Amino acid sequence: MTDLSKRALFRLAGAAGMLATAALVGCGKKEEPPPAPAPAPQAEAPKPEPLKAAWVYVGPVGDAGWTYAHDQGRKAVEAEFGDRVVTTFVEKVPEGADAERVIRDLAQQGNRIIFATSFGFMEAMVKVAAEFPDVKFEHATGYKTSENMRVYDARFYQDAYMAGIIAGKVTKTNTLGFVASFPIPEVLRNINAFTLGAQSVNPNVKTRVVWVNTWFDPPKEADAAQSLINGGADVLLQNTDSTAVLQRAEKNGKYAFGWDSDMSAFAPNAHLASCIVDWGPYYIKAVREVMDGTWQTGRTVWGVKEGQNALVSIADSVPEEAKAKVAEVKDGMKAGTFEVFTGPIVDNTGKERLAAGIQADQDWKDQVNFYVRGVEGRIPGQ
Repeated sequence: MTDLSKRALFRLAGAAGMLATAALVGCGKKEEPPPAPAPAPQAEAPKPEPLKAAWVYVGPVGDAGWTYAHDQGRKAVEAEFGDRVVTTFVEKVPEGADAERVIRDLAQQGNRIIFATSFGFMEAMVKVAAEFPDVKFEHATGYKTSENMRVYDARFYQDAYMAGIIAGKVTKTNTLGFVASFPIPEVLRNINAFTLGAQSVNPNVKTRVVWVNTWFDPPKEADAAQSLINGGADVLLQNTDSTAVLQRAEKNGKYAFGWDSDMSAFAPNAHLASCIVDWGPYYIKAVREVMDGTWQTGRTVWGVKEGQNALVSIADSVPEEAKAKVAEVKDGMKAGTFEVFTGPIVDNTGKERLAAGIQADQDWKDQVNFYVRGVEGRIPGQ
């Protein structure tokens, strides 16, 4: 083979090799791009801080009456909102300068709503509320409000009227006794309603009152009850916070009622029924309004119609006629067709306080400063 022929053969072989290489490259897999990095896991949004709510109590939570009932309402808030709320309370707070100090301290601790549960806390709360405009303040049974302070109350007199119906049927002496705390409209309404309820079934009833000038002092309450019993009263009611009146009635073989909560277990032989108030629904409403930003100032007064007040644990010994009358009145209260204070209402000096056929409005009730006919004596300071 000539050199020329060899060179031609080598060129052909080289060209074929290049084509083969190109073909291999063309048939090969394309290189995949590196996978995109996985997105970083999103951090969970932090839970909102729980709302802090506080209660100020005038008595001990174990009083089985007024303070116990409010503390049951606080516990209802905890059950409703769980870890969305943190509650606290201060018990046995005297009315006056101590109350102002306690309320201010609770506001400084970051509580966003504070409930003061006694009439005598009103002035202290008014003062502190002005210092903490971003905190909501609520006062039980008072009448003063501001932009960040409102009032809530219950129609205790409805319970008292129904208790009076039973008392009027049960009494043998036609003399009822009432252990009273302070001569304010709230308490005077209850004395008068108790008497009016009794007179609705027994026109011969009269009521005697002993004032103790305290909300919670069991020995003093017991002494007052004994004084009434010694004076002929055989059925007792009280506007104080302990079980002392009921227990003293049992000791003397007389009858009495529980007040603020069900006290039937404390004196089963003397107990006729208990006038109770359930604060839970209102406290849940108020806390929810702070949470959702709908809280507004004003005044709320609930009673039997709203399920806040009731007469419970009526004794088997109560006459059926009295039970039927209580049920009738209760139905009227629920329907809004029965008003305890409907004229004519005359005080114990003979002066007409409400004309015949007129139903008292809230303003009238807020200014009650008299005894109705049938209540003996004079109101302290008058």
